[in-house]
Order: sequence, then C-alpha cells, then structure tokens
Amino acid sequence: MTDAILEAQSVSRIYHPGTSSEVQALRDVSLAIPAGGYVALAGPSGSGKTTLLSLLGGLDRPSTGHVRFSERNLEECSDVELARQRRRMGFVFQNFSLIPRLAVWENITYPQIPMGLSAANRRQAADEILARLGLETKADAPPEELSGGEQQRVAVARALVGGPEVIFADEPTSNLDRRSADELAAMFQDINGSGTTLVVSTHDTALIEAASLVFTLSEGRLVEGGA
Repeated sequence: MTDAILEAQSVSRIYHPGTSSEVQALRDVSLAIPAGGYVALAGPSGSGKTTLLSLLGGLDRPSTGHVRFSERNLEECSDVELARQRRRMGFVFQNFSLIPRLAVWENITYPQIPMGLSAANRRQAADEILARLGLETKADAPPEELSGGEQQRVAVARALVGGPEVIFADEPTSNLDRRSADELAAMFQDINGSGTTLVVSTHDTALIEAASLVFTLSEGRLVEGGA
C-alpha cells in the first residue's frame, strides 16, 4: 500500500520472555494504515488491541518484526529520535490522564512546554482548540469540575494541539456514558474529516461502524483485515 502512513510487518510482542510468566501479546501481525484513514482495532479484552496501538504509536517496541511510520522503522530509532517522531502523533487514553492541579488550558498545552513555547502562545493554541470542541468556557477550570465526557474531550484537545498527523485513541469511550460516547464518536469523525489519520482501539460498535477500515484481533492474532 503505497499511501500507508503506518505499517506493521510481521510484528510480535512477548512480555517476560523465557520466564514462567511469559505472555505473547501479539503474534505475527501485519497491516497497513492509509494516510487520512479512520482505522478501528477491534476485538475483545485481552486480544492485543492496546499492545498493537502502543507499538504503532512508538510507545513500545516489538519483540520481532518492524513498525514503520512515514518510511521510518520505529524500532531502529534512538529514544531521542523516537520522541521526535511521537511529536507528530497525538494520544488519547481511556483514563483521560489529566493533571488535577492544572487548568484545562494548561493540561491541553502541557506537551508543548518542552518545545519552549511561551505561555501566551500556548494559551492561544488552547483557546482555538477549545472553541473548536465547544469547551471554550472551561479553559480555566480544573479537571475535577468537568464531567467524564468533558474530560475526555479535553484529552482529545491535548492530542490535537500539536497538529499531529496521526491520533491514537485507546478505548476512548470505555469510561463514558452512551451520550458522551456518541458525542466523542462524532468528534472523531470531524477530526478525521479534516485529514488527520485516526487509529482507535475499541469494542464500541459505534466507533467500529464509523471507521473506514477495521482490523479485528483475537488472542494476539489478526483475524480480519490484515495485510
């Protein structure tokens, strides 16, 4: 697939190899994700979705095989180079991962602090994204004053702030009620419609049905949609 922004080539991931607690989380997975695609990694709990998402996003390294992002093998990158590649990505986690002592706008722009941007520039970037997501009145609020759905939207805003080429979301609706989950699903479609590649691990039917490409895993193997 010539337009693939991400590829996994015969990827396996083994935790605690050679010990009594060895776990093979992924087994020989190959897939290609097109630039601008909306991709769902589907399957039951324990199927390997989160592990695969972590490998594709450079948060972990495969035991065997290759993960390629824009023609670069991530497992060959130094830690510094890997961090540089991850700046081109955004991440949304199921537990929101917001910092309680920081205001909403500070949470959103926290990843930009190492880049040396001024507080004024970071605030401007946060305000623009908050307006886009309908949260402009929450900029100065602490996370504890937000609903679960609002906290997850802030987490999405944080993923968007650097203008990433790819956003990875791990079970993003698992802690949300149905209404908030549906709102998040609509938000993801809007984000993808603007050209951002979206990779979501989920067993939420609404997110799976919205995806343009679905890869289904079972017991660490790709059982549907593989390359």
